[in-house]
Amino acid sequence: MCTEAGGAAGDGRAPRLRRPRLPPAALPCLDADVNDYRRAMRIGELAERAGTTTRALRYYESRGLLPARRAVNGYRTYDEDDLRLLRQIRVLQEFGFDLEETRPFVDCLRAGHPAGDSCPASLDVYRRKLAELDVLIGQLNDVRVQVGAQLARAELEAGAALPGGPEPRCELSTAELTAAGPAADDDRRNDGLRRA
Repeated sequence: MCTEAGGAAGDGRAPRLRRPRLPPAALPCLDADVNDYRRAMRIGELAERAGTTTRALRYYESRGLLPARRAVNGYRTYDEDDLRLLRQIRVLQEFGFDLEETRPFVDCLRAGHPAGDSCPASLDVYRRKLAELDVLIGQLNDVRVQVGAQLARAELEAGAALPGGPEPRCELSTAELTAAGPAADDDRRNDGLRRA
């Protein structure tokens, strides 16, 4: 960083900092998704780029999944490696992995592996998740069989299995009519008058 004199001489203002002009060969590598590979990101930028919230990032930090680095001014700072960690966590969570189940994948990336699932501990988590899913699929199949049996029974009882089967009947018992009181009698009489 270079300094530039601030304000008029002796006006008491601090000099302003400005970025030095770099020759084209020294410019940082940029792409559409990255502002500057050499620059640390603050928490808001990382959250935006990872598609999550700053609150989630703080939670991941408290769980030890995201490093807790701070700049001199106290702000959290992150880099592209942290973005890779977050993307790995988010993909696994979309697959149904608990946050703690993502830890071996994060540790694998931190160890310098190109992918979070290239370590034995990560593969073990995959195997456990598949076994868990197989149990759930078995339970769902059992429930499906039971619901199918209930549907078949209900269709037979209602006659819905036959085209043009009987219409459902709605009958009021004498006890229900008596409980309805005189207003129901008046309604029945009025219905009879309207029909006549």
